[in-house]
Amino acid sequence: MNAVILACTTLTDYVLAAQEACHTNYPIVWLDCQYHVEPRQMREQILCALSEVPEGIDTVLVAMGFCGGSWQNVTCSKRLVIPRVDDCVSLVMTTTDVCNPCTKQMGHMYVFGGDSGGFSIGGIYQSLLKKYDEEAAKTAFDMMFANYRHVDIVDTGLYDCYDPNFVESVQVDADLISAELDYVEGSNLLLEKLLSGRWDSQFFVVEPGTIIEQGAFFDV
Repeated sequence: MNAVILACTTLTDYVLAAQEACHTNYPIVWLDCQYHVEPRQMREQILCALSEVPEGIDTVLVAMGFCGGSWQNVTCSKRLVIPRVDDCVSLVMTTTDVCNPCTKQMGHMYVFGGDSGGFSIGGIYQSLLKKYDEEAAKTAFDMMFANYRHVDIVDTGLYDCYDPNFVESVQVDADLISAELDYVEGSNLLLEKLLSGRWDSQFFVVEPGTIIEQGAFFDV
């Protein structure tokens, strides 16, 4: 298999750890996680990256999920192998070989990675303050997080999620939305299976020229 990895930068540490665990050294094409905010923009980045895959590559190993429809109607001249998960959170929360496209619970927000996965509730509030006055910013912020009552740290074993400084920073975020802080189990299982070629029902293997649709993506 002549393969390349197409990965979201949200999963940088996880992809590198999977390469080490699987003793692989595939070239990696990174997609900036900033495009997650707008699936249309992420889709454009995906199409651009796929169009530039070298001729000698026959397989693209995708280290991300469907991500809000970013893969809708995407087609490629190479074989694509994609985890059957809705996003990167469900990817790192997969701990068994049972296919479960969405592992998240309603009302829960998840944090993974030693740097909070690049996500900060406080950072979102500060960005709103730059756009609006304080009252409007608070209103928008409260509406954005009104349905969240829990902030869960995903313990994947890849970083010290019990480090006091890290926990304190996440607790600050949780307090901003009056949410309870807790832990949930995670792992790097899906990425290790992806790189080692163990493509069972947890993966969507897309043959060259196939148009990806959401129904087929999650139809196990």
